[in-house]
Amino acid sequence: MATYPTKRLRRLRHNPLIRDMVCETELSKNDFIYPLFVMTGEKIRNEVKSMPGVYQFSVDTLVEECKEVASLGIPAVILFGIPKKKDEKGSGAYDSHGIIQRAVKAIKAGVKNLIVITDVCLCEYTSHGHCGLLKGEEILNDETVELLAREALTHAQAGADIIAPSDMMDGRVAAIRKILDENAFEKIPIMSYAAKYASGYYGPFRDAAGSSPAFGDRRSHQMDVANALEALREVETDIEEGADIVMVKPAGPYLDIIRRVKDKFGMPTAAYQVSGEYAMIKAAGQNGWIDEERVMIESLIAIKRAGADMFLTYFAKDAARWIDKNRK
Repeated sequence: MATYPTKRLRRLRHNPLIRDMVCETELSKNDFIYPLFVMTGEKIRNEVKSMPGVYQFSVDTLVEECKEVASLGIPAVILFGIPKKKDEKGSGAYDSHGIIQRAVKAIKAGVKNLIVITDVCLCEYTSHGHCGLLKGEEILNDETVELLAREALTHAQAGADIIAPSDMMDGRVAAIRKILDENAFEKIPIMSYAAKYASGYYGPFRDAAGSSPAFGDRRSHQMDVANALEALREVETDIEEGADIVMVKPAGPYLDIIRRVKDKFGMPTAAYQVSGEYAMIKAAGQNGWIDEERVMIESLIAIKRAGADMFLTYFAKDAARWIDKNRK
C-alpha cells in the first residue's frame, strides 16, 4: 500500500471542481419533508417563539404556505394539528371534520404536486397531553390503538398520501394497515415512527403543537435514549406489521441508529431533525456563535450520510433555496 510522499490524500481536495467530482453525499430537494402546524381560525400565521421562522397556520394561510413549499421543489409536507378543543379521549383526532382532515382536503384542492403526510397520534388532541387513553396515570395500549386506526382512516378519507403514526403504541402499524386495506386504501403507504426516543430535544415542538403532558413523561412508550438493539427490534416489528417507510427520531443525536437501521433492513428510511435540533442551530446562528447556513447544511448532510433517504426538517425551505443558489 502506498504511503507518503507517494500517497497524498490532499490531491483530491486542492481543486474545487475535483472536490465536487469526488463528493460522496449530496443533498437533493427530494430528501426534504417540511413539518407544518395547522390550527382553527382564519388568517392566522403565528410565529413559534422557540422556533424562529416556524409558524402556526390556519387552513387558509396553510394552503398559501404549501404553494410556496411546492414552488421551491420540496416534494412533501407533514401536518400536525392544533384543535380548538381537547378532551380526555382526543376525539378531535378522529373527527372527520377535524382540523387535519379539513387541512388535507384544502391542500389537495389548492396545491398541485405536493405529497401530504399526516402525523397520527393523540397527544395534540388530549386534554392531558399524553399519546393515548388513560386509566389513572397509565396509558392504555390496545384501546388507544383502536382510536389511532380510526384517526388514520379519516386522514386517508380526506386525501392524505402517506399515514405516519408517531405514538409508539404496540401494534398500531398492523391495526392501521388493516383498517386502511379494509376500506380500499391499500395503496396508501405507512411511514412509521419506528424508533422514536424519549428525547429532551422535543421541547420547542410542544410549544408549537400545545402538546406538553399535564403530568409525568412519555418514557413508558417512547424509547430509552440509551438503547440501540431495542431500536432494531422496534423497526423490525413495524416492518413485519406493514410499514413501508421506517423513521428514526430525533436525527442528529441518533445517527448511529439511522446507519444500523439502514444497514440491517435496507428499507426506505426517514429521520426527523426535530425542533430542539433546529432551535439550537437557529439560536446559535442568531447570536453570531456559528455560521447558521453552513451548520444547517452540514447537519443535513450528516443525516443523509448516516443512511437516511429522506428527512423531516424545519430547514426544508432554507435548504431548498441553498440548493438553488449553489446548483452547479
